Amino acid sequence: MNQVITDGLNLMPPAFSEGLGDWSRADGTPGTDTWATAPNAAIVTADQDFGTCLELLKTESTTRLRYMGETPVLPGLYLRVSARVKALSGTLPGVRVAGWAGRANNSHVAGVVETGPTTSLTTYGEVVTVSAIIGVGARGGVDMAWGDEAAYGHFGLDLTGGNNGTIRIESIRVEDITHVFYRKLMDWVDVKDFGAVGDGVADDIEAFTAADAAAAGRELLVSEGTYRIGANLTIQSPVRFQGQLVMADHVRLVLAENFDLPSYSDAFGGDDVQGFRKAFQAMLNHGDHESFDMKGRRILLDGPIDMAAAVGNVVSYANRRVIRNGQFSCVSGPGWADTVLTRGATWSASSPRRLENVTNAGSIAVGSLVTAAQGVGREVYVRAVNAAQNRVFLSAPLSVPPSNQSYTFTRFKYALDFIGFENLQRFVIEDVEFLCAGAGSAVMLPLGGLAFHFKDCFFTGPKDRGISSADTGCAGMQIDRCQFLSNEQALRVQDRTTIGFNANSNDLKVRDNRAVRFRHFGVFGGSGNLITGNHWFQGDAEPNGQISAGIVLSNTNVKSTIFGNYIDNSYIEWGNEHDAAPELAGEFSFGGLTINGNIFTANGIANWSNFIVIRPYGPGHYINGLSIADNVFKHINGAPLEAVDGVDDSIAPLDGSRTANFLMTGNVYHGIIKNTQNPVTVKVTENSDLNVWEADLRDWLPFETEARVAVSVLPEGAVRSPANVAVFTAPYATTRHGVGRGSIRLNWSQPVHGSVQLTARCDTV
Repeated sequence: MNQVITDGLNLMPPAFSEGLGDWSRADGTPGTDTWATAPNAAIVTADQDFGTCLELLKTESTTRLRYMGETPVLPGLYLRVSARVKALSGTLPGVRVAGWAGRANNSHVAGVVETGPTTSLTTYGEVVTVSAIIGVGARGGVDMAWGDEAAYGHFGLDLTGGNNGTIRIESIRVEDITHVFYRKLMDWVDVKDFGAVGDGVADDIEAFTAADAAAAGRELLVSEGTYRIGANLTIQSPVRFQGQLVMADHVRLVLAENFDLPSYSDAFGGDDVQGFRKAFQAMLNHGDHESFDMKGRRILLDGPIDMAAAVGNVVSYANRRVIRNGQFSCVSGPGWADTVLTRGATWSASSPRRLENVTNAGSIAVGSLVTAAQGVGREVYVRAVNAAQNRVFLSAPLSVPPSNQSYTFTRFKYALDFIGFENLQRFVIEDVEFLCAGAGSAVMLPLGGLAFHFKDCFFTGPKDRGISSADTGCAGMQIDRCQFLSNEQALRVQDRTTIGFNANSNDLKVRDNRAVRFRHFGVFGGSGNLITGNHWFQGDAEPNGQISAGIVLSNTNVKSTIFGNYIDNSYIEWGNEHDAAPELAGEFSFGGLTINGNIFTANGIANWSNFIVIRPYGPGHYINGLSIADNVFKHINGAPLEAVDGVDDSIAPLDGSRTANFLMTGNVYHGIIKNTQNPVTVKVTENSDLNVWEADLRDWLPFETEARVAVSVLPEGAVRSPANVAVFTAPYATTRHGVGRGSIRLNWSQPVHGSVQLTARCDTV
């Protein structure tokens, strides 16, 4: 920056040869005496050193020479005032640059230094240069710092010391020397000024470290070049990349003041994937940042990111860390192809989570989905492999498969694959979109961990899965305010295969999410789940079409709450498909579930469909602790549904004779034939005179249960004998009669006719 050039400033005073009328004998302000008429001043035209110059005889204690023109003093402008002088005779004086500081209103700026350092002349005829630097800022090297009040100055020289000495002065120069202060004025330091080579071969780590230390809060500039960094590098200063870094995978880069994706991407020549890997590596090795901001940037992925491999030296981490504010976009290509292997194996009920004698087990990837013709429940994954013993360990027990059969192992590819972590706790992904576009899946969770948290994320078009858990890394997982948008929206329900998420462990919190047209929204393999405020819908345009389970609960005693959800064209399925001994054998049966305050809606589905289905995988199971209360069930644009509840007894029946602790009340039914409830109060009318009245309650009893208890019988009006005389004796009740044991018999002391209000239950409390 040179303001003489850029702003057209006129700094140089006129030469002495043009006359002395512009040169003051005082401070340079208008009206002061000039040297034009002074008897002790003369113009010399042919000095051997100076050419035309000014000759002065010193007659005052401080002899002043000031240019009366106003030389501007501006912020960011640094001036050097200088002159060459020599002594001719008499007393040798001292010489210094001096000035008068003026405001824009022509008043004097008091209290500032207005003289430069004094140079003493010691030899006659010796040419000596005196100078001083003037500026607004009090920087090192500035002799006269005038602050921001000064607008201009009258500059020149002072002669000090004894009188009667004669000196000659060449014309005074005023120069813009701001460039001298560039390094201190500018807010950056270039690594090349500290020895960085930038040829991609030399190790520039020491130059970067030195430049960072010298920056002292200023920006570090990595100018054009390719810089090899051979050791871990932490840059404490703000940094700007014109060039790029080359680092081995194990070498860490910490950008302490630029911990965001654009900066890390710039560090590696615009490579967003490499920048993200290095930032994640730094986040798990450096304690100064708990979160990494993608700054709204999109990362194009042609294959998965192995998150554990990106870090390299950590497989267990328990401090809270966050990735936020960006998008991972899967680009179709071979990097997303599923790996599919089929292997023979043996299984034993004594080790239900293990396959033995697996052919070439070492080729099977951890995290592979396991499927087979029989005995494998939904969302069973490979959690470990022992290649030496040809063993494969599973995320959930198998449910009585054949002792020998073929298994298929399908390894989906995930944008972010955390499975290399043995334990990762309190990890958060916030405000991130996984734009899978039918190319890949979104997130594979770590093998172990606690409280993985997704919030305000989009899972858009996953090819196979949104979130997968292959072991216990889902424990305490939270999914809040996320959108799950299927890649199979145009398919019929029965043709879809994608799943929003699965979990094997306990204590999930799934809140305020929205999921559109998956095969299943979520498969829950553990207990202690809170599922609240979500909206999932899974229908299609097919008349009288099928619906699929939005929520799958795969254990009997789930200790879970499903509350306040909008359950659209789907149902809740509750079974025990992950049970190695699916028959009831001393454990808790179907219990611990609350389904309250939800809205169930369906549009034009087959009338045999249900909204809540219990599916036993072995005999002997019964309801033992279930609340279905205050829900709305509605079906439109089709034949009324037969019932909201159902039992899938294709494998085993549900034992209706043992139902206990079951409440189904306060629900609203529209477009439903059976208003199932428990307890139920019905009006029983008998017009014939009979000793025994039979009340068939099958249109009210849910889940194929039995009429087990008569709670009360209250006549509605008088019950009368054949002679039409009121009968005041009460009947006694016997239960579990008729088809499906769904009737209660009221036994009177004599034949009677009339009406009663009967309250009955299918359970015992």
